[in-house]
Formats: sequence, C-alpha cells, structure tokens
Amino acid sequence: MIIFNLVLLQPGYDWGRLVYREKNKHIIFITVTALFWFSLYSYVPIFPGYIEKSGASHGMTGIIIGSYGFVQMLVRIPLGIVSDRLNRRKIFIILGILFSLISGLGLWLFNSAWSMLIYRSMAGMAAASWVAFSILFSSYYKSEEATKAVGYILAANNSGQVLAMLAGSAFAGWYGEKSSFLLAAVAAVIGLIIGVFIVENTNINNKPMEIRQLFAVAKSKSLMIMSVLSILLQFITFATVYGFTPIVAESLGANSNQLGLLTALSVLPSIPAVALSGSLFGRKYGEKKTLVYGFAVTALTCMAIPFIRSFPMLVVTQFVGGFGRGIVAPLLMGLSIKNFDESKRGSAMGFYQAIYGLGMFSGPVIVGFISDMASLNIGFFITAFIGFIAAIIVKICVPSNSVNT
Repeated sequence: MIIFNLVLLQPGYDWGRLVYREKNKHIIFITVTALFWFSLYSYVPIFPGYIEKSGASHGMTGIIIGSYGFVQMLVRIPLGIVSDRLNRRKIFIILGILFSLISGLGLWLFNSAWSMLIYRSMAGMAAASWVAFSILFSSYYKSEEATKAVGYILAANNSGQVLAMLAGSAFAGWYGEKSSFLLAAVAAVIGLIIGVFIVENTNINNKPMEIRQLFAVAKSKSLMIMSVLSILLQFITFATVYGFTPIVAESLGANSNQLGLLTALSVLPSIPAVALSGSLFGRKYGEKKTLVYGFAVTALTCMAIPFIRSFPMLVVTQFVGGFGRGIVAPLLMGLSIKNFDESKRGSAMGFYQAIYGLGMFSGPVIVGFISDMASLNIGFFITAFIGFIAAIIVKICVPSNSVNT
C-alpha cells in the first residue's frame, strides 16, 4: 500500500503512459468514471425509503440527501484552485474514489440517521472530485471540442449511474438493502485499481490562478448564467429523482427492484440525450431553444407526479423528464468553461460545480420541510415551478445567437 501511494503521488511517474498507448487513455478514463459513479449511486434508489424506515422525517431525509450537495458546494472551488496550482488532476480523482469507498463501507456498517448523514456527506466529498475528472478528460481534447468531451464523460457518468441503480436495487431485493452499500464499496475498490492507469496530461503550460483571477472568473456573465440555471436543474433532480419520487413509488406499491428500475429509467434517456444535446439539438434548434424546451419538459413531468395513481405512469413521467434533463445538463456544463483557457478551466469548473451544489442541497431540504409542513404533492408543485422559472431565465437572459457570451 505504501508503494501504491508513492506511485500515485510521484509527479513524474505515470503508470497510464507506461502501460497503455496514448489512444487507450480515453477507454481507461471512461471505465474509471463509470465505476466511480457506480459506487456513488448503487444505493440511491432505496436510500430515501431506507432513511425514513430508520424513523427520520421528510425534513431529516432531505437533510441527509442534501448533505451530498452541501459538501460539494464547500469543497469544489478550493479543489479546482489547488488542482490548477499543482497542475495535477489524477491524485484528486484517486482521492475521490477513496472517499466513495469509505462512504459505502460506513453506510453498510452503521444505520443511524446521524451516521447516514456523516457517510453520505463523505459521498459528497467524493463527488467533489468530479471537477478533476471533468478537467482532465477535457484536456484530452482541443478547446473547441469542449462540449463534445463533456458529452462523452457525462455519458460515462450516466451509464455508471444506470448500471448502479439496476444492480444495487437488485442486490437490495436479493440480499437486503444493506448489500447495495457493500456493492458501492466493491465498485470503488475496482475503480481505485484501474485508476492507477489513468493518464495525467502533463503537456499543458498551466499558469496557476490567483485569487483575484478567481473573482474575475466568477464575474463572467456566461458562467454566472449557466451556474444559476444549473442550480435550478440540480434542485429539481435531487428533490425528485434522488429525493422524494422513490417515496411516491413506494406509496404506489413499488418493491426494491421496481425502485431501481424507476430511478434507472429516470437517468437512462439522458445518455442518448447527453450525446445528442450539443451535436444535434443544439445545432438544429439552437442552444437557447434546446435549454428552454429541456427545462419545460422537466417542469411538466414534475407537475404530473401528484396526479399519478399507478407505478407504470410514474415510470413514464420519469423517463420523459430524464430526457429533458439530459439535453440541458451537457450544454450548461460545457458552455460554462468553453470561453476559458486551460489554466482557468479548473477554477471555472470548480466554481460552476460548487454553485450547482447549492441546488443539490437546497432541493431535497426545502421540499422535505415543505412536505412536512404541507404535503409531498405541494413539494412537487414547487419543484415544477422552479423548472418553469429556469425556462423563463433562459428566455430572458440567454442571447438567441449563442449561450456563450
């Protein structure tokens, strides 16, 4: 283990370049990315219900789920700055996978509300390393191919999540809900092993960003618009798909396997949508219209949930909503960094991903407390309203010729 750590921390030593040819670095990276997200999402379908079975209220459930985003909000900007200064991304990727391993093991071993809060927060610490994943993979491509690179890595992200949800819920049905946490830990171990062979891009002439430059980055109009829109998108996603939609499904009689199917089908359509967002929809309809339509579809599917009385119809709404979110996410993410040079992309992406962590935190927390005070249906109506607000912001604030001004 000592030798393993020394190898990972040695700046001039790159197992990826030693063992694999250049053309294979994309395959290695995509595989590790999928395993990383598999480890973070294998228990997501059963997690909200699992929390409430421990005796937690909707509000506490929202806090535990939201802690995942809260930690990211705190960590991602410093991580982006440090990775820029060191001009190293791989070590942060490895550390992220390690935190995911600890999170999975902790949730497997302990089941009190407070322990779940702690170990789900560690999952948030792991997910904060996504900034390093995004920037390193983007560095494999030319600047003008930023949205294309983001599309590929988001496809790996979503693929890992879908497989995790299906496998994790199946394990929960066969061996009990706790087994999905153990499955997450196993995926993280495999990811750590393969992650040793990731290729670090050391050919970038990277000038570290100063604090004053960070403020300049944050003042970018396009970055701010994309960040606000992403807050709203994550608010919707974590309040519904990863928050309270599974609880609605359980109230309709869904079992563990059906919960996994529901959540997987909420993400599955985003895989082709992510791949086609910039290349097909953005080119054919324009980036502005694509964003408006994506948010509108997402909002409508949230509004429909309180009126659903059968599990199959709930699945249909989540499938459609997944496609809407899928065409929005890569545009927001790719366009948030497209106008920045390589030396500033880590900080710009860190800012963007930290800011949208606010939505990941506030979505389940706000909807959880609203559900305790009023009803879960009101929570879904509020979420739909957020989606329509996002569409209006795009309509008013995003220029028609380009979202990147």
